[in-house]
Amino acid sequence: MSTWPVQDAKARFSEFLDACLAEGPQLVTRRGAEAAVLVPVDEWRRLQAEARPSLKQLLLSDQARAELVLPPRGKARRRTPGALR
Repeated sequence: MSTWPVQDAKARFSEFLDACLAEGPQLVTRRGAEAAVLVPVDEWRRLQAEARPSLKQLLLSDQARAELVLPPRGKARRRTPGALR
């Protein structure tokens, strides 16, 4: 993966984009720190598809997807039978 300072990526965007399409993802740095990555759209779509499990995968999974929050037991008040009349 090639690295481009943000100033070069801005000034030579067409070359930056061509390098992405020909060589693959291109890393952009700002003040020497990694800031962003430009990836070809096909690779982006593939990564997004892999990141989202299908409904079938979710239903067949043996792991819970979220914690189920239940209120503590015994705290609810019950209605008395005479209150409904």
